[in-house]
Amino acid sequence: MVGLKGGAAVIEPPEPDRSSTESFDRISTSLEPGSYINRGYDTSLSQSKDTLATCTTDDSRKQIFGVDENEDRGNWTGRWDFLLSLLGYAVGLGNVWRFPYLCYRNGGGAFLIPFVLMMGIIGIPLFYMEASLGQFCSSGPMTCWKFAPLFKGVGIAMVIVSGLTSLYYNMILGWSFYYMFASFTSELPWQSCINEWNTPNCSLKLPLVPCNEGTQYPNGTCYQGEAFLGLWNYTIFKNTTGRVRVSPSEEYWNNNALGMSDSFENFGSPKWQLVLPLMLAWLVCFLCLIKGIKTTGKVVYFTAIFPYVVLLILFFRGVTLENAGLGIEYYIIPRWERLLDARVWKDAAVQIFFSMSVAGGGLITLSSYNRFHNNILKDSIIVTVADTLTCIFAGFVIFSYLGFMAGKLNVPVDQVARDGAGLAFVVYPEAVTNLPAPPLWSILFFFMLITLGLDSEFAMLETVLTGCMDQFPKLRPWKTYVILAICCIFFILGLPLTCNGGMYLLQLMDNYVGGWTLLIIGFTECMVIAYAYGLDRFLQDIEIMIGYHNPIYWKVCWYAVSPLAIVFIFIFTFVDYTPSTYGDYNYPAWADALGWIMAICSVLAIPITMVYMVKKEDDFVELPKKLRVLVTPSRDWGPALFKHRKLVTYVDGWVLDPQAEKSPFTYTNPGFRDKSMSDLRVSLSKYIYTAIVVTTNPSELSFSRSTGNVSQWSAPSQGDISQISQASQVSFESNV
Repeated sequence: MVGLKGGAAVIEPPEPDRSSTESFDRISTSLEPGSYINRGYDTSLSQSKDTLATCTTDDSRKQIFGVDENEDRGNWTGRWDFLLSLLGYAVGLGNVWRFPYLCYRNGGGAFLIPFVLMMGIIGIPLFYMEASLGQFCSSGPMTCWKFAPLFKGVGIAMVIVSGLTSLYYNMILGWSFYYMFASFTSELPWQSCINEWNTPNCSLKLPLVPCNEGTQYPNGTCYQGEAFLGLWNYTIFKNTTGRVRVSPSEEYWNNNALGMSDSFENFGSPKWQLVLPLMLAWLVCFLCLIKGIKTTGKVVYFTAIFPYVVLLILFFRGVTLENAGLGIEYYIIPRWERLLDARVWKDAAVQIFFSMSVAGGGLITLSSYNRFHNNILKDSIIVTVADTLTCIFAGFVIFSYLGFMAGKLNVPVDQVARDGAGLAFVVYPEAVTNLPAPPLWSILFFFMLITLGLDSEFAMLETVLTGCMDQFPKLRPWKTYVILAICCIFFILGLPLTCNGGMYLLQLMDNYVGGWTLLIIGFTECMVIAYAYGLDRFLQDIEIMIGYHNPIYWKVCWYAVSPLAIVFIFIFTFVDYTPSTYGDYNYPAWADALGWIMAICSVLAIPITMVYMVKKEDDFVELPKKLRVLVTPSRDWGPALFKHRKLVTYVDGWVLDPQAEKSPFTYTNPGFRDKSMSDLRVSLSKYIYTAIVVTTNPSELSFSRSTGNVSQWSAPSQGDISQISQASQVSFESNV
């Protein structure tokens, strides 16, 4: 039994004649330089292909790229595939449009203090934990929970959250495609107020003028004779008439691109102008995932690097604009008094989950395709630091343009800054109209949004795909058809987002699916690994992968600091809860109820799976004993390959080759070396084993199970059988 002493003892096959050891097959392995003696493992075994299909090397930790280490599951092809995929997954749209807004809203530069602190106690530890878990067991979020089968529902919840998030995330990519294609023109469609979708409140129809040569009217308007010149006092005009100036880009976004209805109740029907971009977004995802990580691992070389190129171009152009310093000043000047506001700390912690993409299953999925000895600690530090710096750098880019727009509109920066889609599809399009060659800058910006979003979308879809592949391995030969089915189903489910009220639905999903559900999943994951599996063992697992001890910092964070911080965020999220809004629109109560249903359905997988696992466990009747069994690692938990399982020497009763227990075991008698007898083998399936199993603690019999039944005999993969009844008998029958 893994991790316990006193498990059931079983009879080993008879020891072969070692008098002719020179005739033993010798197998080269990259785990230990040289060779070792083959004592029963034959090429007909299906357990661990690497016992034979490896190469000799003097460096046991050397990673050979271009050849899959795990042939059944596959690995990243190139050295940088994983790192760039991880970076692309972590650095997404939230870095560009969410962090700068939160930084401005919560004290400017002062917000960086709680953000960096929360990154250190929540973001980096959970990021490292998930990535290490996936790499150690080479399994996705659905099947990595063999170390505590009771909590498999956490992995299912991760897949559900990733699936729901990918639905509306791809709609954002669809909007980006729509805007990019609309930019291929000599004049951008949101540059003027003379289009059919414009209203009398379009800002270019109500320009701000000094009215030096006209007549100033009490309602804030300015006329020269009968000709309307503009507004000499916008505040008086707004208070007198109730009318509000709307930028051309905002009218294009609401009235043309979205065709947005006035309420959630008037949902409307799908718009073909959005259905086609959404279909294109799903087609791109399918083509990039058609071969799994073999294709996405190459695509990310462009999609992960290109956004930084565009951000650099936009940065140097932005800081040279007039009034750019006004926006940067709002961004970086700290307002220290805001640090006393608990909401600031809550926003910083929640942004960590958005920015680092933890608890969504994507980190486990991507790292599960790593080679076993990849330095996952170094990769985690690189990605988390790069993500933090990207957030800060994107803030400088964005607020330089916000300062420029504030000067153009003659309004404070706080009236220009917006969150989410309003920043990406209203503020930026308006900003590029004031630059030389607006279509060029517009194409560059929206293509950057597409590349930013695709990396994250790839990881979320790969999480769903890997969950299906790991849960149902027979589907692996048809991976292309599975990802095609997933993309088609998700495209159909995403069609409501293309309706007139689709924006209300997308905002609702973003508020509930990607909010406190991630907190519950992250907290449960941290507690299970720390207290059910054990941090000492988990740290030893990491040590055999990376080759050196972990600092005590990780232990302190995983044991107490990270869970307590998550609990604080979770409690404050509910204390500070307010019904959903979009701009000035307040969602009806039934819409909020729909959001709660989506959120609850995500995390409900955890308790439902726990109940199912308890009912399925039939070794015991008593609930405490069932729970004890289900929080114990199964016999096949651990590294996927035999050569890596040999490194686990710190667990009592560790099973070297669990697959051998489930497949016919072929035993080769090395004593027969005559040519005519060289292929003579005696299969253990022909043997009749009669063994009386004796255990030191009968109450722990179930812990020695391999398939749920202790009465089933399995050929042991290692010796050290301490207690065997004298009455044990082994009789051999063969057709020799």
